[in-house]
Amino acid sequence: MDSIQTLDKISVAPMMDYTDRHARYLFRLLSPHSILYTEMINAKALLYGNHEDLLRFNDEEHPLVIQLGGSDPGEMANAAKLAENAGYDEININVGCPSDRVQSGAFGACLMATPELVAEIYSTIQCSVDIPVTIKHRIGIDDQDSFTNLEGFVLTAVDAGCSTFIVHARKAWLKGLSPKQNRNIPPLDYARVYRLKQDHPELRIIINGGIKTKQQVSDHLQHTDGVMIGREAYNQPWLLSELEISLYQERQALLSRGEVQQRYASYIHNELLSGTSVHALVKPLSGLYHGMAGARQWRRMLSETVQNSEKNIYDLPQLVAEFRS
Repeated sequence: MDSIQTLDKISVAPMMDYTDRHARYLFRLLSPHSILYTEMINAKALLYGNHEDLLRFNDEEHPLVIQLGGSDPGEMANAAKLAENAGYDEININVGCPSDRVQSGAFGACLMATPELVAEIYSTIQCSVDIPVTIKHRIGIDDQDSFTNLEGFVLTAVDAGCSTFIVHARKAWLKGLSPKQNRNIPPLDYARVYRLKQDHPELRIIINGGIKTKQQVSDHLQHTDGVMIGREAYNQPWLLSELEISLYQERQALLSRGEVQQRYASYIHNELLSGTSVHALVKPLSGLYHGMAGARQWRRMLSETVQNSEKNIYDLPQLVAEFRS
């Protein structure tokens, strides 16, 4: 089944503690075309926890991908079925997260050492759902970091039916580096991802890792099928709006910064009434004025609102809607 990645060129990466439903709502206001991802959700948490709460999203977020973490094919398939029933558009398998917590569950990046298991997870999920399934992974782990290792991992999954791969262009050191260090210390190797696409043009290859500017996006699209933006979407979310203009030339259809603020302010109002925390609602907004005059005042206003939330909690929507740099 074709991935929804064939629809558009830009996606926003799954990021733990960042791409919750509030951030995704803001991203969608800025970018009608981009494909959005949830944070990684542990399959066991879906099966044995409050899956309705974990799977909650806003209808405006589509197209929306859920990223699942796990190493048991049956559990992953059952979790994927819950996600499909909840209305998600696609399932993504996490084979890239290097955190100790993920490793202790024998999934994430450490699964690159067992490509046959990843292939089994993929095929078991795909046989259980009617929506596409993709894999997100690193270019290697530890000393298994040659192009031969990478290609072997990918082709094992291809034999199981996978045709779309989101490739973080860094290897992961599973021992000795923290998750934060694994996002920065191993060097980026975009050429290796380009080669994977060049040698296997039939596959859909999405590149991820360290991508921060419109020019970088444009350059990567000369060699790959799509670009996944990571933390830069959170640090300067307006980049997503700029990419809409550069890639789709639909300036007139996009919301202005003020309109985004007004729409998100209405969202804040409704969420506050349902008991959502002020911090969770404010967090995605901090970078909205990144690089502009007034950015410091904007962040200060948000910070003070969170600190004084008991006093002025219902002033927040108006403050957000009316702020101008």
